[in-house]
Amino acid sequence: MQLKIMMPKKKHLSAGRAPLILFLCQMISALEVPLDLVQPPTITQQSPKDYIIDPRENIVIQCEAKGKPPPSFSWTRNGTHFDIDKDPLVTMKSGSGTLTVNIMSEGKAETYEGVYQCTARNERGAAISNNIVIRPSRSPLWTKEKLERITLRNGQSLVLPCRPPVGLPPPIIFWMDNSFQRLPQSERVSQGLNGDLYFSNVLPEDTREDYICYARFNHTQTIQQKQPISVKVISAKSHRERPPTFLTPEGNASRKEELRGNVLSLECIAEGLPTPIIYWIKEDGTLPINRTFYRNFKKTLQIVQVTEADSGNYQCIAKNALGAIHHIISVTVKAAPYWIIAPQNLVLSPGEDGTLICRANGNPKPRISWLLNGVLIEIAPDDPSRKIDGDTIIFSNVQERSSAVYQCNASNEYGYLLANAFVNVLAEPPRIFTSADTLYQVIANRPALLDCAFFGSPLPTIEWFKGAKGSALREDIYVLHENGTLEIPVAQKDSTGTYTCVARNKLGMAKNDIHLEIKDPTRIIKQPEYAVVQRGSTVSFECIVKHDHTLIPTVTWLKDHGELPSDRRFTVDKDHLVVADVSDDDGGTYTCVANTTLDSVSASAVLSVVDVPNPPFDLELTDQLDRSVQLSWTPGDDNNSPITKFIIEYEDAMHEPGLWHHQTEVPGAQTTAQLKLSPYVNYSFRVMAVNSLGRSLPSEASEQYLTKAAEPDKNPTAVEGLGSEPDNLVITWKPLNGFESNGPGLQYKVSWRQKDGDDEWTSMVVAGVSKYIVSGTPTFVPYLIKVQALNDAGFAPEPAVVLGHSGEDLPMVAPGNVHVNVVNSTLAEVHWDPVPLKSIRGHLQGYRIYYWKAQSSSTRNRRHIEKKILTFQGSKTHGMLPGLEPFSHYTLNVRVVNGKGEGPASPDRVFNTPEGVPSAPSSLKIVNPTLDSLTLEWEPPSHPNGILTEYTLKYQPINSTHELGPLVDLKIPANKTRWTLKNLNFSTRYKFYFYAQTVAGSGSQITEEAITTMDEAMASRQVDIATQGWFIGLMCAVALLILILLIVCFIRRNKGGKYPVKEKEDAHADPEIQPMKEDDGTFGEYSDAEDHKPLKKGSRTPSDRTVKKEDSDDSLVDYGEGVNGQFNEDGSFIGQYSGKKEKEPPEGNESSEAPSPVNAMNSFV
Repeated sequence: MQLKIMMPKKKHLSAGRAPLILFLCQMISALEVPLDLVQPPTITQQSPKDYIIDPRENIVIQCEAKGKPPPSFSWTRNGTHFDIDKDPLVTMKSGSGTLTVNIMSEGKAETYEGVYQCTARNERGAAISNNIVIRPSRSPLWTKEKLERITLRNGQSLVLPCRPPVGLPPPIIFWMDNSFQRLPQSERVSQGLNGDLYFSNVLPEDTREDYICYARFNHTQTIQQKQPISVKVISAKSHRERPPTFLTPEGNASRKEELRGNVLSLECIAEGLPTPIIYWIKEDGTLPINRTFYRNFKKTLQIVQVTEADSGNYQCIAKNALGAIHHIISVTVKAAPYWIIAPQNLVLSPGEDGTLICRANGNPKPRISWLLNGVLIEIAPDDPSRKIDGDTIIFSNVQERSSAVYQCNASNEYGYLLANAFVNVLAEPPRIFTSADTLYQVIANRPALLDCAFFGSPLPTIEWFKGAKGSALREDIYVLHENGTLEIPVAQKDSTGTYTCVARNKLGMAKNDIHLEIKDPTRIIKQPEYAVVQRGSTVSFECIVKHDHTLIPTVTWLKDHGELPSDRRFTVDKDHLVVADVSDDDGGTYTCVANTTLDSVSASAVLSVVDVPNPPFDLELTDQLDRSVQLSWTPGDDNNSPITKFIIEYEDAMHEPGLWHHQTEVPGAQTTAQLKLSPYVNYSFRVMAVNSLGRSLPSEASEQYLTKAAEPDKNPTAVEGLGSEPDNLVITWKPLNGFESNGPGLQYKVSWRQKDGDDEWTSMVVAGVSKYIVSGTPTFVPYLIKVQALNDAGFAPEPAVVLGHSGEDLPMVAPGNVHVNVVNSTLAEVHWDPVPLKSIRGHLQGYRIYYWKAQSSSTRNRRHIEKKILTFQGSKTHGMLPGLEPFSHYTLNVRVVNGKGEGPASPDRVFNTPEGVPSAPSSLKIVNPTLDSLTLEWEPPSHPNGILTEYTLKYQPINSTHELGPLVDLKIPANKTRWTLKNLNFSTRYKFYFYAQTVAGSGSQITEEAITTMDEAMASRQVDIATQGWFIGLMCAVALLILILLIVCFIRRNKGGKYPVKEKEDAHADPEIQPMKEDDGTFGEYSDAEDHKPLKKGSRTPSDRTVKKEDSDDSLVDYGEGVNGQFNEDGSFIGQYSGKKEKEPPEGNESSEAPSPVNAMNSFV
């Protein structure tokens, strides 16, 4: 099925296609009559209705038109024909109606003031322009006037008039001084809409000689200056406050009229003291939110694009602490004519019907009048095809002679509208203006608009086909617009193809092919993210774009919708924007924009630059009282991190200049603080703001505030009374600092009396000290003490009474009934009776025990007796003496201690500690090793702790696998220091354990190891035998047998059985001996005796001299172990035994190393 458009039938866009309206309207407006066809004139360009010209430049009045044949132009001025040929200064542009008046060479602009109208005419009709009012701009000078100095008192109101000269257009007014600096304005001082300068109340700082009003005439780019006005404000000691009154407008009510579409400006300026604040309301309505603005410190209310609905009563209210007044402004909104439906050009074919509609509105209602070719239609020639019905002209069965230009004029007292619309009667076959084979590229899932601009008379119908075979288009998928455009609301990949537009009327047919390609949309798959960074750091934004492979995107970064700053700190690579050393100005919205020739996508992220707050400023002290003041401040920028609190500090410039102290803290939403003050302090304050990143720098210091002097609020602290000598009392205290003194002349009244007596208080006033000494007091007597502060303004409150004591003396009596209980050989308990309190003569600190060990006469001569001291705090009457030496003779005494020192010692008491176990023997050496004996030498214990009764020696052999043999226990008399062990095995290592004993028990043991020697003749014989052939043959046979045995064992092991040696080991295993790891021992290596090379050493005894037990207690000979020892010149053994045990090779391959001849010989001996 084909999709067809009947052009008289109107298609409507849905709301979802609203963004296309502008595009479609542009396309519709482009559907004009081709210039190669006959058509009436159309005005294309003209000067504005109200045309203000610069009198210093040539006058150019524009009038451009098109038509076929090309139109001719004529002008009227002030309603009569303007013959430009008679004025040598006026020329008309060739092919145009634009006039140029050459006034720069001669002539005056005022000569050409008037109302001009252009007419463009050809054989089909005449079009006319608007009435163009030409007026030269004017910037007249101020009239000279003599201005007297204005003198008034502080607090009075003042209006400085400007009254600029009337110019065209009206000038822009502003006030400046002689230095061309704008005068500061505020709620108190402001400029009105009429240019006057209003002072709600004057201050002494308003005094100046150069209040100058300037008028700037933008059209001529000139500025005119009024004579300076001099103002003198006299300071008055007192000025009366007053409620508000209005300076402008006057009275209680006024009226205001404004035209629709303009800006409505309402103004209220009031005077009063304090300065009034202005508020605005609309009676019976609300102010339009999006169109209402406040200017000039809320003294001016502006409503933009005002409409009739904005009419009504507006009330301004001026208010201060003494009252309020109001003024009602009645607003009426009028309207110059505005279009409802403007007439449009009409192209008809002979015999067709049509209408021209001219519909306008305004306040008051505009009058509609019609003209034909610039002449009132009432006096124009009749046309039977035309019928006028108010704002509508109806045409029926038109013919070529019906072609003309019609003008519609809508006017009221506030203005007029003029529109030209032609009726052109033509008979033309269809034309298509869109280029053939135009290629459209559209992003998928977006609307596709295929253009088919056409013309024909009568109006052609439009049909669309898809594909070479003309496949039908379904109406539910496609939308056809009146201008011939085909819309695909949601283009998909399958929308790609060739589309054919066909235009038909009764005079013929035209067609055109259009090609459509659908592209993948550009997407930002990784968008920049919101970032919060501290000033000085680096931030990175990421933007990854995915796009159609046939399109080349360009990625642009914007900051706050503008270009990035030209700064090296900003670097852009393929996917990132990096900002280094971030500053406050870098905060804002960063947008990544990806553009292709078909689409554009963007993503934004906000960068918040945070930092500690800026310092507060504008510190002000108010409500200044003796003990309080109110501090207010203005917070600095919080640098995008909310202020959580303010810290207030103070400086005492009188007592501690340059030193700031913490005063208080207030929440971050608070900008005032009521501060408590102390008397006689010269205060300055500063404020710091705190947010999550830290605290700001301090603000500038506030003004200084000196509080009045007063008596002290507090007395000294830390009052004490202690004697330094037995006959005095030293009273000390912590003095008040300057801040606490509350006034000049700070002194202290020191008072004292005995606690237990009836004496009156004795007082002394001192200054500049923190100590007073009372002499001639009894020893250690309780005193009541008080210290009171006073200054020139009076005394502090009554101070608290403190208990003190006069000086102490040494105790007079020693503790009695001292006796000792010996707990054990190292601990004793001492008891004593307490000393009477009166004899202590001071504060009891405790009891001190001196004790020492009695020395022999020889020791006593060598060194001084060392006494030990133990102190027991408080009133304890017993104590323990730890760490005593056993079997010792001790002496002790006890003394009482007070603050002055120790009293006399108690009589000495003697006690003895019982015996204890001895320490280990001081040394143990093994000397003179032989084949079967070892001699042990030792030194007795350094601390026998009693009488030695005997020594105990235990020893046991150690084989090559570190297994321990049976332990032998031997008792040795206490008077011996040497002992020889006989009948030992040769070439055998032994381990010895040796300790002493007293009646208290056995002491700590000392251990040692040694090896018996091997006979040299036997070793030589072994070497000789090892060199005999028969012995070598025997060893080879033994090796072969061992190899066969190992093979058999390996086979039996693989079958899960036990080999005989293993069975023997299992049968004779010693349950008390723990097995040793196989890796701890190795077989020794063979060495030829003729080479005189020592045997290589195997594993060594561990460094801790412990011996590990092996899996078996077989002898070293059974395992073919060898001994390689070395001896000192005195025959002592210094070598270590060694042994190696072959590890099993991997993968189950077992091998055995043949025993050396020496080892084999040892096994035979």
